[in-house]
Amino acid sequence: MSGYTGAQIFAVELVGTFVLVVLATGTIVYDAQAGGGYGLYIAAAGPFVALAICVGLFARVSLAHFNPAVTVAYYVTGHTKRGQLAWYLSAEMAGAVLGSLFVMAFIGADADLGANVPNRDLPITVTFPVEVLASAMLMGVILYVVYTKGLRGFGGAAIGGIVALDILLMGNVSGASMNPARALAPAVLSGAVADLWLYWTAPFAGTVAVAVLTRRKFRAQAARGGSGSGDGA
Repeated sequence: MSGYTGAQIFAVELVGTFVLVVLATGTIVYDAQAGGGYGLYIAAAGPFVALAICVGLFARVSLAHFNPAVTVAYYVTGHTKRGQLAWYLSAEMAGAVLGSLFVMAFIGADADLGANVPNRDLPITVTFPVEVLASAMLMGVILYVVYTKGLRGFGGAAIGGIVALDILLMGNVSGASMNPARALAPAVLSGAVADLWLYWTAPFAGTVAVAVLTRRKFRAQAARGGSGSGDGA
């Protein structure tokens, strides 16, 4: 990412997170208005489309995080510098809030603005590790895309695909947020904050665990001038 300023990183992270939240939560709101017939399928389709597009557009500038848990994990692996953290985290939170405000204004406020909800029939000893696993799977794919210098142009589809797969497989268990910003904005704006603690702990645990396991490889690669600092996803 050398050559791009903090303001440029802020701009693309804000836009990317905005698009992600609008499509990820707006589809859920729309489905609720339509009677809920699409369920997890439309919930998975929204973020897949958003990431497939925005990763392709913005990865060369910011590595296309759009997710505070990914940003912190990238800091652990050395892809993101300490001085960049404020740009990333503030952009992701602002983009998420603007996305939820857009959904509220132009789509509706049904389903608590698309807020994530775990399966309350299951104990936390099940939902928490499942959310950790979903986040770890996401981070594993992201780092593989970075390691392969963008997976020959299919990085956005790969990252969007793993998010969609996690939602389809685990959405009915943990809610499959994997993204604290995406979880926070609709929950706070709708007042549905009871489960927010889950989405501000488990995603960080999952992404950071993967980062810790792989940081030696990526830091060595970065020292050799490898793909970890600018080739994107």
